[in-house]
Amino acid sequence: MLLEKLNDYKLLLGSQSPRRRQLMEGAGFKFQLLEPLEVDEIYPPHLKAQEIAIFLAELKANAYQNYITDDKTILITADTIVWLNEKVLGKPITRNDAIQMLNALSDNEHIVYTGVCIKMKEKNKSFFAETKVKFRALSQQEIEYYVDQYKPYDKAGSYGAQEWIGYIAIKEIQGSYFNVMGLPIQMLYTELEKLLTV
Repeated sequence: MLLEKLNDYKLLLGSQSPRRRQLMEGAGFKFQLLEPLEVDEIYPPHLKAQEIAIFLAELKANAYQNYITDDKTILITADTIVWLNEKVLGKPITRNDAIQMLNALSDNEHIVYTGVCIKMKEKNKSFFAETKVKFRALSQQEIEYYVDQYKPYDKAGSYGAQEWIGYIAIKEIQGSYFNVMGLPIQMLYTELEKLLTV
C-alpha cells in the first residue's frame, strides 16, 4: 500500500493553499509544509490551458528543489487555473476584478486545470487534471455578497467550490471535484504509487 511505502520517504508540499493541505491530510499523507517562496507566476504567452498549469507547477518545483536533499525526498507542487473562452482567469487583485470574473463565469461553462509536479532527485513526473464546471446564472447581489463575505483573492477564477458560491452556483461538474478545490488527489495518489513502484 502506498501510505506504508511512503513511511520510508520524506514528503514535502510546496504550497500555501489550505485546500491542498486539507486534501493531502484527508488522503492520509504525512507531509511537511514548506515555507512560502516568492515565485513569479509568469508563463510564455504561447502556452494554453493545461500547458500553463503544468508550466507553473514545474516552476514552483524548481524554486523548491534545494529541499530535495536525498533519494528519499519527494516534493509535490501544484497550480490551478480557470480557463474560460480561451483565456486564463487568475487570482483577482481587487474587488472589481473578482466581481468581473464571477460575472463572466455566471451562466457559463469553464474548465479548471490543475498541473501537478512530483519531483525527486532522480525522477520527475508532471501531469494535469481537467474538470468542466457549469454555473447557473448569478445575480449581481449574489456575486457581491460572495466577494464581500468570502474575499476570494487567493483563488483562481475568484471562487472556491467548497464555499457558499460553490453550493449555490455549480449546476454540473464533469471530472474531479477535488481538482476544482485545487488538487486532483486521486490522480496524485495513483501517480505516486506508479512512481514508487518503478
